[in-house]
Amino acid sequence: MKISIFTSMTNPEERMDPWKESLSCYEDFSDELIVVGENWDYEFNWVKIGNVFQEGFSKCSGDWVIRMDLDYFFHENDLNVLRESLEKFKGSPAITFSKHQFFTPDRYNLKSKICIAFNKRLYPDIKLNGGGDLCQPTLNGVEILPKNMPEISVPIWNYDTVFRTKEVISKDRARFARAYNRHFQDWGKGRGTPEEAFDAWFKMIKSRYKLHNKYIEIDEHPKYIKQKLKNLNPNQFGYNAFGLKKN
Repeated sequence: MKISIFTSMTNPEERMDPWKESLSCYEDFSDELIVVGENWDYEFNWVKIGNVFQEGFSKCSGDWVIRMDLDYFFHENDLNVLRESLEKFKGSPAITFSKHQFFTPDRYNLKSKICIAFNKRLYPDIKLNGGGDLCQPTLNGVEILPKNMPEISVPIWNYDTVFRTKEVISKDRARFARAYNRHFQDWGKGRGTPEEAFDAWFKMIKSRYKLHNKYIEIDEHPKYIKQKLKNLNPNQFGYNAFGLKKN
């Protein structure tokens, strides 16, 4: 059984993505690592997201293809469990993972269930063009829902904007909001200027941080990201969630 992982990144240093740590993780967990999205326009069309994901899927040659965002990690203790689980469910179109979302390293929330592993050997016609964001997996035009797929005991460790500064978050949230509005004629949960985008995002963060009630020691994190978490500085969101941790 061959496992492929693909991820996308554009200007990861500028966007303060933990890309070196991520790629190190993906190399351990895959037989093939594909990186796409290098030439992503700053002002982009929203459908670009799904198109880039589809490019990554198409370039992979594995029996199973796993899509990882740059802030997604596996824990090294789960390497064998992942392979065993993919073998166990080798007839399924996709696999469901739980996503453990971190804002600060000491606590997390079980945010959602997601399908990011796809059985390309048996279902090569899977597309990443569904859902409200137009990049969820579909098969024969029908969205593959996490609740309908086998769930395995391997969580995704999601370090959502942990390493970014307020400036980087503001600009990035604004450009994604503008792309969303251009396509859907709706601002959704964002706004078009960096200041408005940050305020909308931080309001959402405040409501979610109180749900981060599962506590963890820093040495329990995946080995790939542990040192970067220990080196967080006060300008980075993950240091204290811009003050929320103290409140």
